[in-house]
Amino acid sequence: MTGVHTSAQQGFSSQAVTYAQGRPNYPRQLTGWLSDTLQINAHSTVIDLGAGTGKFTRLLNTLAPTLIAVEPVDAMAAQLHKLLPDVRLVNGTAESIPLPSATADAVVCAQAFHWFSTEAALAEIHRVLKPDGRLGLVWNVRDESVDWVAAITAIITPYEGDTPRFHTGRWREAFTGEYFSDPQVTCFPYNHVGSPQEVIMDRFLSVSFIAALPAAEKALVTEQLRTLIATHPALKGRDTVAFPYQTQAYVSHKLTKKA
Repeated sequence: MTGVHTSAQQGFSSQAVTYAQGRPNYPRQLTGWLSDTLQINAHSTVIDLGAGTGKFTRLLNTLAPTLIAVEPVDAMAAQLHKLLPDVRLVNGTAESIPLPSATADAVVCAQAFHWFSTEAALAEIHRVLKPDGRLGLVWNVRDESVDWVAAITAIITPYEGDTPRFHTGRWREAFTGEYFSDPQVTCFPYNHVGSPQEVIMDRFLSVSFIAALPAAEKALVTEQLRTLIATHPALKGRDTVAFPYQTQAYVSHKLTKKA
């Protein structure tokens, strides 16, 4: 689909089920941030942009009954519909949101904005928001001060290529002051607790650029991750692992467009 990076289209199409199984959820405190900072309540209309398999959509659905999920990758959207069959789901991209102007009180992008952090996307988000609308950006960021987490990053990073990534900070460049205020961040600690298969194998084999690798290279990554789990003192022999994250939540306010 036009407007979707090749790594996202190929990787997320092939690994949508693994993505749904392996990706972390979100800390309990984030519900308060959505209510207080993004001002989402039972009367809000909210767009979940780049909704993926619906992990964040599920959280939003507890706060805002009028919720619209926008997702361009069919395999991801199928997982979302299976999880949340009553949520309105539309096919679209950040640069082409198939909704009327001034539709939403808030647009939220979880684990997604780095894929479409362009002026064109912000202009389209600006269009679909009401005059006092808010844009929320959320990422679960790995805590690489933990040595085995840093080791995982070292395994996958050589395959990153030109894939858009949160950690580069390039996503901030779209915020020029024309459409939105400078994003302000709130941070929450979070542990993704589960089996090594869930929180490491499924999580990192569903990373877009890993999922899109040729079979031989993907097998090499798989073996490296399995070796790490089998040999690292903090992981070896454990049925349950707590994978450390910091959840970073950003709010940005719609600005009045200059004439």
